[in-house]
Amino acid sequence: MTDTTTNDLHDPATDEWRTYDEFAAGIDTYRLPNTDLTGTSLVLTLDDGSTLSLAFEADAVVWSASAALGVGATEGRDPYDAVAARDDVVFVNLPLTSVEREAITVVYSTASHRALVAHSVIGEEEVEGTPRVRQTFHAAVTDGGDPTGEVPAPSRDLIGKRNVYRYSPHHLYEHVYVSSQRYAWQCLEGVQRGHGDMDLSTVWKFADGLYLFCFREFRIAVASVWLHDLGYDLRTTGIFLGLNGAGESEHSRAGGHIYPLGSVSYPDAQPV
Repeated sequence: MTDTTTNDLHDPATDEWRTYDEFAAGIDTYRLPNTDLTGTSLVLTLDDGSTLSLAFEADAVVWSASAALGVGATEGRDPYDAVAARDDVVFVNLPLTSVEREAITVVYSTASHRALVAHSVIGEEEVEGTPRVRQTFHAAVTDGGDPTGEVPAPSRDLIGKRNVYRYSPHHLYEHVYVSSQRYAWQCLEGVQRGHGDMDLSTVWKFADGLYLFCFREFRIAVASVWLHDLGYDLRTTGIFLGLNGAGESEHSRAGGHIYPLGSVSYPDAQPV
């Protein structure tokens, strides 16, 4: 008997390109559990001297930021989402409701007092050849102790690596990291099955085996922030910000398992 499951019915030659909310549905099934930060606070000093302060309540975070960070407001009270990626490393996302079409994502270590801050913004208008969602990145330090270890910085460590990512029983994707500015992806299972592209990407090394990976798509208005743990438990935790099929801004959580397939080394000229 022929298997006619939903995934097998997709013909990449005829299927329309899927909207962000279609492919993101359920992509957090295998995500690590949330962690509760109620009653804690954090002050970050970014590499340009600006600051970001976070005070966590039961279901929200009260924040304030220097104007230099570029957020559409300098303070607010918004929901937050936090995951303990390692015993001493926390991934925190602020899907801003007080500021439309923006998100602030923070990765910080309670041991080294190092941090990374990513700011994602959906542009007001489409610009041909440019992703609609733009992102900025900063290394930072946290209060409460002296920073130790390497300063988080852009990294070329992933160039040439090829991994498969399983986010749910119905989400399976392959990534090939082509350069410090581009990565290629294809959907192996899910509503985007048979689809793929090469998009803009950014990689920062946070700690040994721990990388911030972000992409900005050309074909649809969506960007992501992921924390890949390639040295501990091969898990990834992430978020999306983009425009859904109705043209409205939407925030989504994501996460899952990493399965390394291998890597290549370029023999002559290195990619940018």
